[in-house]
Amino acid sequence: MTRTMLITGASSGLGIALAVQGAQAGYEVYATMREPERSGDLDAAVAAAGVAVKVIALEVTDTASVMAAVTRVINETGRIDVLINNAGVGFARTTEQAAEADIDWVMEVNFKGVIRCVKAVLPHMRAARAGRIVTISSVGGLVGQPFNEVYCASKFAVEGYMEALASYVGPAFGIGFTLIEPGGISSAFAARAMEQFQASGGMIEDEYLPLLQKYLGSRTGRSEGVYQTPNEVAAVVMSALAMEIAPVRMRTSSWSEALCDLKTAPDPDGLKLRDKVVAEFLGGLD
Repeated sequence: MTRTMLITGASSGLGIALAVQGAQAGYEVYATMREPERSGDLDAAVAAAGVAVKVIALEVTDTASVMAAVTRVINETGRIDVLINNAGVGFARTTEQAAEADIDWVMEVNFKGVIRCVKAVLPHMRAARAGRIVTISSVGGLVGQPFNEVYCASKFAVEGYMEALASYVGPAFGIGFTLIEPGGISSAFAARAMEQFQASGGMIEDEYLPLLQKYLGSRTGRSEGVYQTPNEVAAVVMSALAMEIAPVRMRTSSWSEALCDLKTAPDPDGLKLRDKVVAEFLGGLD
């Protein structure tokens, strides 16, 4: 029976690469986006790769939209084997400068959007006693970074959420939970984040400005090794899905490994910590 993969945020960049590589690996791929009529880039990539995917609407900030998409996949295929939470937004602004509406928006998309999607697919995976849930996090989910505290907070929240699910839902019901932690990805994501930065006021003349200028200068100076292509990151996701035991977390490059080393070196894939938590709170794995 053909395995089914549901991907959020598949209109550009990493989402497109995931859809193509998922289809190449034999999955029946449902590539979702807010506006399916804007699937031109995905359509072109799929055609060039000689594969097929189904494009459907899914808005991660709308529970009804999430449920409708999941219901459609279940009605058409009877199963969801893999959910990839890829939809996300960037946000660079100091706490003092950030509008509360912007903070809410980042958390709605990056954190609550993941919860909505997991909540929708989990009953089906639990009934099947199988499935994989992969969430695209970031090195910013492990390491707080200047001017990115709101974004990092949303990714730290996702990391805690997935770690907690991996500690009991995973062992009890045969569902693998994996966090993917890239550094920079050469895609429209960074451009959209910069557009949002400009739309929310751009550079503000205050005491943070010299620090912001240092930060932007350091980004230019450290570009070597930071940025990966969407295909490179998607390949790491596919390698995680091929593992018999789902890692709790994976970095996607030597740069991201080095940045997070002080936190991850003792337990790179997070499985030791998961097993310790299971032993402490549930008496161990059966």
